[in-house]
Amino acid sequence: MKILDRYILTTYLKTFFSVFAILMLIFILQTIWLYIRELSGKDLDLSIIVKFIAYFTPKLIPLVLPLTILLSSIMVFGSFAENYEFAAMKSTGISLQRAMSGLSIFIVILGIVTFFFSNNVIPWAELNFYNLRVNIYKLKPAMLLAEGQFNEVGAYNIKFDEKSGDQGQYLKNVTIHVKGADKRTNTTVIKSKTGELFGKESSSVLKLILKDGNYYHDIIPQKIQNREKRPFAKSTFDTYTMNIDLSQLNNVDMDEKSNTEKSDMLSLKGLGVAMDSIIKKRATEQEGTKQNLYQRAGVSNFKLANELDTSEIDSIQSRKDSLAKQPLLSVFDLNAQIRLVDLASKAMFSNKQTVIAKEKTIIQSKKDLYTHMISYHQKFALGFACIILFFVGAPLGALIRKGGLGLPMVIAILLFLTYHFIGIFATNSAKNGSLNPILASWFSTLVMLPLGVYLTKRATADRGLFEIGNILDPIKKILKIKDKEVFDYKFLLSYTNERLIDVINNFEDHGLEAEARIEALRILEERENTLEALERNGLEIDSAYKTSEIHTRNYNDHAKFAISLFSTGAILLILFFVFRNNKLPSLAEASIQLSIVSFALYVVYYLKSMLNLNQFYSHIKKSGKRPHVTLLILGFSLYMISFLFLKLKIKEDLKQNCLDSLK
Repeated sequence: MKILDRYILTTYLKTFFSVFAILMLIFILQTIWLYIRELSGKDLDLSIIVKFIAYFTPKLIPLVLPLTILLSSIMVFGSFAENYEFAAMKSTGISLQRAMSGLSIFIVILGIVTFFFSNNVIPWAELNFYNLRVNIYKLKPAMLLAEGQFNEVGAYNIKFDEKSGDQGQYLKNVTIHVKGADKRTNTTVIKSKTGELFGKESSSVLKLILKDGNYYHDIIPQKIQNREKRPFAKSTFDTYTMNIDLSQLNNVDMDEKSNTEKSDMLSLKGLGVAMDSIIKKRATEQEGTKQNLYQRAGVSNFKLANELDTSEIDSIQSRKDSLAKQPLLSVFDLNAQIRLVDLASKAMFSNKQTVIAKEKTIIQSKKDLYTHMISYHQKFALGFACIILFFVGAPLGALIRKGGLGLPMVIAILLFLTYHFIGIFATNSAKNGSLNPILASWFSTLVMLPLGVYLTKRATADRGLFEIGNILDPIKKILKIKDKEVFDYKFLLSYTNERLIDVINNFEDHGLEAEARIEALRILEERENTLEALERNGLEIDSAYKTSEIHTRNYNDHAKFAISLFSTGAILLILFFVFRNNKLPSLAEASIQLSIVSFALYVVYYLKSMLNLNQFYSHIKKSGKRPHVTLLILGFSLYMISFLFLKLKIKEDLKQNCLDSLK
């Protein structure tokens, strides 16, 4: 390995492991915050909590590793470009590809290792993590009763709208389904307005006291014909106490692994076997459904002919030649027609019920197959994503010429969020059947591939990230817009105030353009000279120009504050959806409230900036140059963009007003 390759690799590895450790720590803390409810109050050993975190950590690799590679690449190569190390390399004939070659080998090896990691370690960790959570659920189910859904605790399914109290012991609007002897049917339903939980961590009995409710119990009559009436017994109670036995649930082995069927728990071999099983099971179920429908149709055991007498059969045979010329039912007499129609109606109704019952099973089976296919191909896609994101980040860092954690961090997060959300969108679409599951697994990686090729090509050719001229030049030719000649007036900085005033009053005598007057006036104002003081020193300018400057300054101040409020409101709105999806209602509520306040203040300052804009154009008596109403309306929702146009326009109009004001 050459010295240069060793230097680049060492620099990259230092940044890589530092960023990886920081990001992993952040995601682990987020994991603890996400599952704190499951871990707290369970009297769990420290070893169990360590296992919980250790089993979850490998699942973070598909998130942390691509972001680490992207951010490290941008930081390292951006630092090389910022410190002119790339310039030194190019001066000795070393191209960007040559500088990236050593790291490229490392990234390819890392991609291969990532594939084996995702195929072996992540399924093992997912298996242990899932079963550990299930065992923790069994350990203390009283602490895991969730609002708004049925919670299975032994032979009871408990649901309530809201819980309160320092330990969540007070329940509102409680509904309990009690399982029957067969452990499947719910023969008893208990409803109450309030409930209260009692129990100790060491106790094997969970006491639930219900108040002000009703008790419903299904009665199964001995006579079958009476069962269709569905009788039940109803009673009302003021207080009803239930003792739920948790002795079997508390005897939990934390290392038990009884659940092994999730797609995330399987390696490639296991996924292949599982997909074959799902396909065979689907084929078997479809064949069974087909045979069931065939038998229900009564075609195989149609006995209508046996029910007809000999004269009816002879009548049918005699009219068989005219069958094609008249309705089929007309061949039979009235009684046979009634029997046929009744049989067909029952068969259609029965088949319809069968199809409806099988529809959900077929949809779920298809979804399971697609989920397994996605998991299968994601193991390959993750390794390729690491390689492609390196070829996105490295040339991007060389192009932006910035190292450190500032701009590279922002760009890396934006690119990674784009990559991540595209992957989530594609995966969800594939599970619903609207996108091919194989394509969905590779979709986000394929989106990044052309970006990596483009950036590598631009960085290799030592060209900018974007060349706006290539886009604007054809448009200027079509619209016949000529570029203004740009003059460099930096030499005016060396002029004294008196000489600058003379340039403003007699610019033609100095052989300068009219814009030199504006530049000279700007330099004087930067030297903290007021218009009144300049006028006393001989500057000839209309006093109304000062008012124009005030309106312009007010507009810029209000517009910038409006942009800050708009950005804050938008960020808080995004955080609202993030917190809501992560089941953090208090933070979500605070975010949406602050977002509404920010947007309300934005409206106020937007209107203020528009008022300043109107005052400016009214003052310079050029109302016809006001921005079009359409731009102002669109600018309300797209103010980040419209502000740039308005700022340039008011700057040009103020410059023209300055020229008009100078005498």
